[in-house]
Amino acid sequence: MDCDPGIDDAVTLALAATAPEIDLLAVTTVSGNVPLKRTSENARVVLNLVGRADVPIAAGAERALIYEPPPNPPIHGPNGLGGLKLEVPDRALDPRHSVELLADLLWQEEPGSLTILAIGPLTNIALLLALHPHAAERIGLLAIMGGAIGTGNVTPVAEFNAFADPEASQRVLCGSGLPILLVPLDVTRRAIVDEDDLELFREASGAAGVIADMILGYADHPPAGWPLHDVLALAALLDPEVIRTERAAIEVDTGAGPARGQTICTFERPLAAVFGKPDPVGDVDVATEIDVDRYRDLVRTRIATIGD
Repeated sequence: MDCDPGIDDAVTLALAATAPEIDLLAVTTVSGNVPLKRTSENARVVLNLVGRADVPIAAGAERALIYEPPPNPPIHGPNGLGGLKLEVPDRALDPRHSVELLADLLWQEEPGSLTILAIGPLTNIALLLALHPHAAERIGLLAIMGGAIGTGNVTPVAEFNAFADPEASQRVLCGSGLPILLVPLDVTRRAIVDEDDLELFREASGAAGVIADMILGYADHPPAGWPLHDVLALAALLDPEVIRTERAAIEVDTGAGPARGQTICTFERPLAAVFGKPDPVGDVDVATEIDVDRYRDLVRTRIATIGD
């Protein structure tokens, strides 16, 4: 799991670390919602909270590939965990850079057997492909939360993870040869928990109450509830019926203008030939619909029973 905790990253990490279907081999961190030092500390805090201090954590890229990234958004609170002051375990990070830890794991395991869940800026993944060109042949699936088909949340057209490092997003999403599932902002906006859900979590034992307090630490949220954007990408791995996908070819705007970071999805449409040329062959599965009830049932059950 490659992440930048961040409240929704933290919830996703807690769920992934305790899901019986998942063998969480490592966590790699990247600068994004908060600076790299803080994302790495937050990953340690979350794994300690759910009793998974055995999972190695390696720090990765502390900045974007080329340009300085935008300022860290204030929405996750002063420390990225909604301002909660949780125990920081006395454990060292893995001495390897995130990219080298990922490469070591890929070459230790059978080709195609590992899934990478990437829910922050894609800088680490782009570096992995640059430094280890054959890594794409060994990754079974790269599941990504990022991008926006329609309206963004940083600019009118760009989602935060894509906007934080458009060059990395372009390198990964456009012709990398990776099997990719992209879960964009358009569907994650509907992946909410509401006040009733938080009350359920508070009534549960263990880490669930802490997670509820963490979610309450968001600086802002829509009236309907709190979107847990990154959690939907994990939920789609746990239960593929949570989403519906369409195959698309993707470009990411890396220019310096107002469209920087825009994720441009060209879906395969048979009628495209009417206009004289077919659409590009899609190589990314893009989530276009969410079964909200199925998602919420999964998330409510998993968080309320976390650590049981």
